[in-house]
Amino acid sequence: METPVQLWITSFHQSVDQAPGVALWILLCAGVFFALSIAVKGLGGALSSARGAAEQTRINAVLSAVDQFTVAPLLQVITVTSGVALNGLAAHLGKLPDLPALWALIGPAPTVIITVFIGDFIGYWRHRTQHSPWLWPAHAIHHSDTHLTWFSLERMHPIDRVGSLFDTLLLGALGFPAWAVLTNVLVRHFYGYLIHADVPWTLGRASLLFNSPAMHRWHHVRDPEISGKNFATVFSVFDRAFGTFHQPGPCDAPLGLDDDMGRGAIGQYLYPLRIWARALRPARVSTRPNDAADGVAPV
Repeated sequence: METPVQLWITSFHQSVDQAPGVALWILLCAGVFFALSIAVKGLGGALSSARGAAEQTRINAVLSAVDQFTVAPLLQVITVTSGVALNGLAAHLGKLPDLPALWALIGPAPTVIITVFIGDFIGYWRHRTQHSPWLWPAHAIHHSDTHLTWFSLERMHPIDRVGSLFDTLLLGALGFPAWAVLTNVLVRHFYGYLIHADVPWTLGRASLLFNSPAMHRWHHVRDPEISGKNFATVFSVFDRAFGTFHQPGPCDAPLGLDDDMGRGAIGQYLYPLRIWARALRPARVSTRPNDAADGVAPV
């Protein structure tokens, strides 16, 4: 087996080889969602929205490109090494339930549906965890986009991206076949593009089962009480079941964060490091009796 460094180099070369295809796919998605925006807002409204989101889109493009050539290869290394570790653990524990045989028995279509459903359930709780105090500074990068578009899905801090790998690893540990796990990643990723799109759709009665663009837009509002809702990607049933559903209608509330995230993509990368460093810095206690301690409480 290749060493982690060799795996990273191999994965990096694969990312370079795949870059033209990824760029073409992004351009295709941009065309589709721009056409969708024209259908909803008219040409003038779509152009106005695109101009308003231009600076945020530029930042998203930089983060997406860096992710393609650095974070994605790293995730490949973690996936392979974790898979080896899980197989070793399973062998050490002895005979476990033959879950792969179960998925083979029920057939491809039910297996995909179950995989995506369970993957979204796992993702729901992982996403809620990313809103916890210590993980929030990295996840806040994704919430800092003030002009939410389909491409806002690409705005993720590398630490946040590594956390999302948990979904895939846990599905693998449950014995789902690799092709079903990959299908789950693709379905939930591209559905993520849809729910980030700048359209006011609530999906009507279908929202009883599925997440909608309006529902997820409420998750990105500036009000922290409301942004702590709507954690699932595909299925709204999880938010309904666990008391985090919020969709009073189309969302026109201000988006993004009030925090100073720094300038451009570099500021986005450094923001969580600044917050964690400030939280870990020991409080400076004043020797003057009437002065408060000059410290920063943990987030």
